[in-house]
Amino acid sequence: MYRIKSETDPNSDEFKKNKKDFLDILKDYKQKLDSVINGPSEKAVAKHKERGKLLARERINLLVDKNTPFVELSTMAAYNMYDNSFPSAGIITGIGRIHGQETIIIANDATVKGGTYIKETIKKHIRAQEIAMQNKLPCVYMVDSGGVFLPEQSKVFPDRFDFGRFFYNQARMSADGIPQIAIVMGSCTAGGAYVPAMSDETIIVKNQGTIFIGGPPLVKAATGEEVTAEELGGAEVHTTESGVADHFAENDKHALQICRNIFETIEIQPKQDLKLSSIEEPYYDPEELYGIAPVNFRKSVNSKEIIARLVDGSRFHEFKPRYATTLVTGFANIMGFPVGIIANNGVIFSETSLKGAHFIELCTSRNIPIIFLQNITGFIVGKEYERKGIARDGAKFVHAVANANVPKFTVVFGGSFGAGNYAMAGRAYDPNLLLMWPNSKISVMGGEQAANVLIQVKEDQLKARGKTFDSKEKEALRESILKKYEEEGSAYYSTARLWDDGIIDPIDTRNVLALGIAASLNRKYKETKYGVFRM
Repeated sequence: MYRIKSETDPNSDEFKKNKKDFLDILKDYKQKLDSVINGPSEKAVAKHKERGKLLARERINLLVDKNTPFVELSTMAAYNMYDNSFPSAGIITGIGRIHGQETIIIANDATVKGGTYIKETIKKHIRAQEIAMQNKLPCVYMVDSGGVFLPEQSKVFPDRFDFGRFFYNQARMSADGIPQIAIVMGSCTAGGAYVPAMSDETIIVKNQGTIFIGGPPLVKAATGEEVTAEELGGAEVHTTESGVADHFAENDKHALQICRNIFETIEIQPKQDLKLSSIEEPYYDPEELYGIAPVNFRKSVNSKEIIARLVDGSRFHEFKPRYATTLVTGFANIMGFPVGIIANNGVIFSETSLKGAHFIELCTSRNIPIIFLQNITGFIVGKEYERKGIARDGAKFVHAVANANVPKFTVVFGGSFGAGNYAMAGRAYDPNLLLMWPNSKISVMGGEQAANVLIQVKEDQLKARGKTFDSKEKEALRESILKKYEEEGSAYYSTARLWDDGIIDPIDTRNVLALGIAASLNRKYKETKYGVFRM
């Protein structure tokens, strides 16, 4: 592999201005992130701690191996929704290591509406389970939840991917040999009682954890029987009489240590073999990404400059460097792991699609994970390109992405628009992780393009009725569309609705990808088979 020769001048005025503008965006992101992490009310936090309980993130920090990273997913779920009364959607999820084993951790945050579930909480919980199933990772459930948030019950209870999907997934994971451990550290009510009941082993904390299908108020209403929560489903009951729980813990810390002890007995599954190389830091400073990342989307960004600050030694073996140059493809290493990289350098043409499909075939035949670096306006349009078969050739690219059975990781570092989102392994194509930089945008098209299209449609409608489009009305429509697309196309709008797995600081990209690749090795890669390609 050769070292990429950077053409970026960190001393240029253009670089300095871009860096300043990006750091303003990053500062705003970190302030928003801090507001979410510290979002629960002081009263709720104080009440939680008075009971001798640790906060959800404190519990996770004690569970994972010391001095190892925990990659938190979708931290800003439900941001700017529900009057921001559900920070992080009331649940913490992510990937961490326990005795060296990559593990999915799902922890209810009881300081947020008692750990109850809204639509976004459900999506976040299920997404974490999907990652566990995709990568064959053990699951730890830190249960401290009042179950469904009743005012939103119609949005979280009956559908295919609503509350009941948790237990379906648990059953499927169990059949697939994926270990699941539950730590009941608070309330575990109604359907939620099946989380510990369906786990391999369950730990329950004395005088805190409770498990019951119906709580004391429901029992009284149904049977007239008066009973305390502890008598009905406390640690003493479930570890001595019912057998629903297996381990009795004195407090949170004790419960976490029991969980770590259980992991010492979990069998390590055979891993996917990858030819690893020695780890080398990028030759170019990753902080230079701040001066390169697109802030003004009208300016093009050479994606090789991004690659040079992510990969080991800034070394890259480019594939087809002289052909279809709006797509950069090639091989590199990230933290010693071999990867194939597909990065946008402009719109997608027919030859771009063919190059992308060809490169994906190489990666799947060699069992090499693929990194998609998205900054894409979409596929080329126009009479000439339609007649040359852009739809047919684009379909080849989409076929290859959809059927590639090697791990796929997508990073949106700029725009993600239209069908380009699909071809570059958007959410619908099941990447192992999909991450966004805080400057990135995602929508069916850019705001200006959408405004122009809708204004033209309106103008044509009025013209057909013999009317003209008043310039003031036209400008008002343009402004309303631009405002709508600016809001709905932002990284924050996306991450709040879990269209991605989280917003990250660009300099963290390399480490997050490395942990994602390490996690993906826990399941042997399936053989890739392709369908029918139109020729």
